[in-house]
Amino acid sequence: MALIDTIKYDSVSDNELVWKYPRDDFKIGSQLIVNESQDAIFVKGGQVLDSFEAGTHTITTGNIPLLEKIINLPFGKNTPFTAEVWYINKTVKRDLKWGTPQTIQVMDKSLNYPVSVRAFGLWGIRIKNSRSFLTQIVGTQSEISSDRIFHYFKGEIIQRLSDIIATSIVVNNISIFQIITQLNELSELAKKIITEELERFGIELVNFNVQNISIPKEEMEKIQKVYDKTLEVRELSKIEAGGSFNAVKTFEILKTMSENPGDGGTANAMIGAGLGAGIGLGAGLPLGNQMGKHMQVDNNSSSTNSLEDRLEKLKQLHDKKLITKKEFEDKRKQIIKDL
Repeated sequence: MALIDTIKYDSVSDNELVWKYPRDDFKIGSQLIVNESQDAIFVKGGQVLDSFEAGTHTITTGNIPLLEKIINLPFGKNTPFTAEVWYINKTVKRDLKWGTPQTIQVMDKSLNYPVSVRAFGLWGIRIKNSRSFLTQIVGTQSEISSDRIFHYFKGEIIQRLSDIIATSIVVNNISIFQIITQLNELSELAKKIITEELERFGIELVNFNVQNISIPKEEMEKIQKVYDKTLEVRELSKIEAGGSFNAVKTFEILKTMSENPGDGGTANAMIGAGLGAGIGLGAGLPLGNQMGKHMQVDNNSSSTNSLEDRLEKLKQLHDKKLITKKEFEDKRKQIIKDL
């Protein structure tokens, strides 16, 4: 088999990061051609012998000094030797896509509920240090694909981003709904952390952004239910403990009366206007006091009203649901006791 005289790689795809020359039998004096945005590296026994930038190079022991130490030179200029030649593509790779294959599980403290989120975006890289890249990524492997390399780094991106999202939500106490509105800040933070990781492998992170963080539809429905319950509890918690029962009961009475406009009366008109204006539980207490005034029977008027009239008025209040059954019975007993 004739020894190789010319070593060259014409990439058919700009997406290739690294390519290994298919043969490893060369001779001193061979021509090595390296195109623009490429580096060529000679490797023997897992050891990097030397690297070459763009241009045409004649292989000699002068430009690969280690060759003289690891081979004999019985044939002088035409001495054969074996080595691997790896070509590194140093062009910028932009608009590479990344995304979470599975949802990221985080605990949202504002809801006190576990939330599943997905994220995706774009990133771009350039191999800055070919030696470091080849040594740490390729190592002693005889073959390695660019898809496998991209898959590895996308895994690193997702891991780092998962940590960032979890930290923002759990440690900084930011709701998942807030973090969705902070994609620019999140992208900058993630870029800084991912840059430090890639630099260890001789790779420059050219661009990185988080385009979207989303919550699965079924997860959103669950969160909405939890959120509604949380708001309800928060509203109830604003009511003072001593008046909570009275406030809730007042609200129930107001609601019943507002739904029966035919009953008439000053109190009914006042209540209908109040509920129509959106009076909540907090307003129920003062309004309840007004209700109490209407529900009270003035003992001082007993001298001018017969017991029969008092009982009749009491029954009317009960029929209109202005007083409870227990209040009706208690007052009725009191009136009868006055006989």
